[in-house]
Amino acid sequence: SYFGDKSSCAEDASALNFTSSSSRGLNSACVRKTPLSSTRSLCRSHTPLIGHSVTSSSAVSAHSIASVIVAVVEGRGLARGEVGMASIDLKNPEVILSQFADNTTYAKVITKLKILTPLEIIMSNTACDAGNTTKLFSLITEHFKNVTFTTVQRKYFNETKGLEYIEQLCASEFSTVFMEVQSKYYCLAAVAALLKYVEFIQNSVYAPKSLKVRFQGSEKTAMIDSSSAQNLELVTNNRDSRNGHTLFGILNYTKTPGGSRRLRSNILEPLVDAETINTRLDCVQELLQDEELFFGLQAVISKFLDTEQLLSVLVQIPKQDTVKTAESKITNLIYLKHTLELVEPLKVALRNCSTPLLKAYYSSLEDSRFGIILEKITTVINDDTRYAKGCLNMRTQKCYAVKPNVNEFLDIARRTYTEIVDDIAGLITQLAEKYNLPMRTSFSSARGFFIQMTADCSTLPNGQLPSEFTKITKMKNTYSFTSADLIKMNERCQESLREIYHMTYLIVCKLLNEIYEYIHCLYKLSDIVSMLDMLLSFAHACTLSDYVRPEFTDTLAIKQGWHPILEKIAVEKPVSNNTYLTEGSSFIIITGPNMSGKSTYLKQIALCQIMAQIGSYVPAEYCSFRIAEQIFTRIGMDDDIETNASTFMKEMKEITYIIQNANDKSLIIIDELGRGTSTEEGIGICYAACEYLLSLKAFTLFATHFLELCHIDALYPNVENYHFEVQHVRSSVGNKEKIAYTYKLSKGYTEEKNYGLKAAEVSSLPPSIILDAKEITNHIARQILHRQKSTPETMKQRVVYHLAMRLVQTARNSRLDPESLRIYLRGLKKKYEVHCPVSGASNKQQ
Repeated sequence: SYFGDKSSCAEDASALNFTSSSSRGLNSACVRKTPLSSTRSLCRSHTPLIGHSVTSSSAVSAHSIASVIVAVVEGRGLARGEVGMASIDLKNPEVILSQFADNTTYAKVITKLKILTPLEIIMSNTACDAGNTTKLFSLITEHFKNVTFTTVQRKYFNETKGLEYIEQLCASEFSTVFMEVQSKYYCLAAVAALLKYVEFIQNSVYAPKSLKVRFQGSEKTAMIDSSSAQNLELVTNNRDSRNGHTLFGILNYTKTPGGSRRLRSNILEPLVDAETINTRLDCVQELLQDEELFFGLQAVISKFLDTEQLLSVLVQIPKQDTVKTAESKITNLIYLKHTLELVEPLKVALRNCSTPLLKAYYSSLEDSRFGIILEKITTVINDDTRYAKGCLNMRTQKCYAVKPNVNEFLDIARRTYTEIVDDIAGLITQLAEKYNLPMRTSFSSARGFFIQMTADCSTLPNGQLPSEFTKITKMKNTYSFTSADLIKMNERCQESLREIYHMTYLIVCKLLNEIYEYIHCLYKLSDIVSMLDMLLSFAHACTLSDYVRPEFTDTLAIKQGWHPILEKIAVEKPVSNNTYLTEGSSFIIITGPNMSGKSTYLKQIALCQIMAQIGSYVPAEYCSFRIAEQIFTRIGMDDDIETNASTFMKEMKEITYIIQNANDKSLIIIDELGRGTSTEEGIGICYAACEYLLSLKAFTLFATHFLELCHIDALYPNVENYHFEVQHVRSSVGNKEKIAYTYKLSKGYTEEKNYGLKAAEVSSLPPSIILDAKEITNHIARQILHRQKSTPETMKQRVVYHLAMRLVQTARNSRLDPESLRIYLRGLKKKYEVHCPVSGASNKQQ
């Protein structure tokens, strides 16, 4: 069987498995290409949430428009909440992929599915196993009652196969999608299952290179492709994946796994709604201003466990009752009690807050369901039962979790257990006295109770332990061992424990059945805890560095900004620089010698933009940002063996992807382009790419060594040239000239000539080769350099353009009072007259 198992729905009603290929009527149905083939025999769930079967006439009419099949898969473990989706329209050969981080309400998934209006939804069979239904599956079935659900074995959600499918089936003009999704594992897994399934039900295969495949970022979040995330070292350090020198690493002061997950997903998908961002910034500002609130919240949040994981375990009903599942359920009930007991302290910490978001969280915590669940738990569970560190402490908590007199047999079993533990302690004391050795009782979950002793080998008779001790291990001067009597006692202890767990489990299960109807309030709680944890983390990062609150306008203006990651690595604070991009000067060309700081500066701008859009403060004296819907980077000069791409082809793929996807709300960072081919072709490609990007209104920062490119400003008034300054220093030894890097950005393009040769001089290249290189360079320079000169007319147009843009900006964003505005406008006028005197005189007359 390819899909699921052969059991009927009557036998296994909760596992929605597609019938096998040998099942009734399927082979004849598969010959038909139509999605509404009435002879298709599908296994349907017993649950009314699914609605009618596709074979009914009402279903045919209901689905006469719908022809989209969607596969949905969710990450597991730490990646829970990361959702991959792939959809294909059976009437249109287009595959749409998306992957995004969602919270426990799965609002993004539901929204996307609503937009797609699917005919059929495919999910992994593990999402709806008996008693193990995921929250995502339940929500989708609830929202899409008339949609057919089919489950596929988890093994067919295979990201490697998904990538192979895209390589095989994606039409060449859409092949840049490959770069975008190659590390988006969940949407790749979804597309593997989707295409395999569609080919199966259609009984046909798609022709190679015939499908349009596109990746669709999540709405309300900025799109950052995987190579940009890698280039900017957002969550992974490129040199060492374990190294914390990443944007995630420098902002991560979270105290809970949920907060850490939320921070990571926010960095990879920053917000695009200024109102939401400002709401977060208001919270961070209040946390910074109110020390009591900051420390009070931090103290409570740090006590929370992984609420999301706790919730997912609680709502699972195990298929078999084993000692392990019993112990797990008891543990999780203790965790639940521990979590609910923190709701009141959290409310107390939030009581006097003033920002709207924190107030909303406070009112959410006033939900009566928290109190109802806790009350029901405390009727059965001891008040002093709580989460404790250490396996023996936790074992004791589990044994005595249920109050006395709830179950008489449980009380007897616990007395027996206590007696055995006392006997074990007594036995070890006797042995210590018998052999006159400093023995103590120890415990581990693997060994149970055992004996430990710290002693020098020379103090032991004949340098060895007495013969009655077995399973001896030694680490430095600490011996661990046991004896035959102790092993027997441990077995009795385990037997007693099994009885206690079994009886406690039955009481816990009964209790859980009573509280299931109220348990959904915990989704809200986990959301609040993770968000507060992230906001506290932002505030914490601010206290360690001089960050400033960002503003959101139509201008990217950073005063004395610095690189946030470099600040953590460098001994001294990095050199800070200004940045100014607006509609009137939206394209900045940056030149300067090798190692002068171009790449660091470009990455710094992108990182500051991301920090601002996730609701964090930014490393600068002042900053204003225009919301970027997409952030693109083209950085680095590596080839890629895996995808068989040379340096130049990799550059071309990356710039093609940018050109195909950028819009007027994008931030584009390009660090070198066209370096993998000849100079003439490289300049040609650079020039053409720049002209295309200039036609968009995207903010673009372009670093290059092609000085010819700097003269594009004569044709386009929204181009600005900047360069990194260097100083020439004579060394006392050998009177040689050296370059001293200032890392300061200045207006205009670099005056440095032949800085590559100067860098070569510092290396160990033979002097004769360097001399030859200088002569050849000078000869070529005299032949080629034919500079474009700016005519007075173009100069005048440029000045007029800049004045117009300044006036538009002032009209949009000015907060000046009338008198200050008058002074500012007079200043603009004087500046204009200086740069364009002829026009200035005629304007005066007007």
